[in-house]
Amino acid sequence: MSTKRLAALAAALLLPFTAPALAEWPEKAIRLVVPFAPGGVTDTSGRLIAEALSKRLGQSVFVENKAGASGNIGTHDVAAAAPDGYTLVLAFDGTMVINPHVFAKVPFDTVKDFAPVGKIGDAVLILVAHPSFAHKRLKDIIDASKADPKGISYGTSGIGGTPHIAGELLNMRTGSKLVHIPYKGGGQAMADALGGNIPLVYTAVAGAFTHVKAGKLHPVAVSSLRRAPSLPDVPTFIEAGVPDFEASSWVGILAPAKTPRPIIDRLSKELSAVLTTPEIVARLETLGITATPGTPEQFGEQMRRDLEKYGKVVKAAGIKAD
Repeated sequence: MSTKRLAALAAALLLPFTAPALAEWPEKAIRLVVPFAPGGVTDTSGRLIAEALSKRLGQSVFVENKAGASGNIGTHDVAAAAPDGYTLVLAFDGTMVINPHVFAKVPFDTVKDFAPVGKIGDAVLILVAHPSFAHKRLKDIIDASKADPKGISYGTSGIGGTPHIAGELLNMRTGSKLVHIPYKGGGQAMADALGGNIPLVYTAVAGAFTHVKAGKLHPVAVSSLRRAPSLPDVPTFIEAGVPDFEASSWVGILAPAKTPRPIIDRLSKELSAVLTTPEIVARLETLGITATPGTPEQFGEQMRRDLEKYGKVVKAAGIKAD
């Protein structure tokens, strides 16, 4: 018997076993790796989605925090996992499309090592100022930074994070001279801004919301395409005079590459159903995340697009994390 006929026979014999296995998925608990420490917005959103998916899939989806190297360690863990639908990663844009540019080496390939399941949502970023800062409008801040030989400082949660990249993108687009001050976490940057030690902070809406509402920080603009639902009176950067400026942080779910398409389709279907549930949408909004249900293809295309866009910003600004 020829080699081709043997291969065909083997495939035919395996088919009855393969199809039912996919149809019966999931038969056990699913691990969702969050590549950051517990307690942050990313972790909280992951736990919310995991709980909702558990109910829809009929199997536990449990969160495993595996922090380190700005998300690289936990993300690599999933890239190397078996592509059987039982290990997933909570994908964060900073890890997936910025780290490959700011680190000399990352232990995974964003495009080749993962199969997109779907995006959960966009975490809106906001530029805020201490109330005593003289300039309240974005245009005035940009103009003042150009006129000041030392520029104007803005704080973020650290080098290479999405707020840092967004600040550098603003410099590129407008010619502004905003000088980045990195902190070891968004909490430290916020504390200095509240104390008046730094004039501006670029951060997630979730981290600034209560301070803005209390009048302790002045909202300048949000860098999403649309206004944040939680702060509807704050203009976007586009409305404030910077055309085509969008720099939101996003979070989504990825599986290891070569995960069977029927499993990806089932996960995507259930994730979309979760993200159109009013209760989940409302709870995500309290975290500053706007739910964005969509297809795996749409999520994959955004990752590729952002990988290219942020790569140009990182190169032009000379940003390095190690």
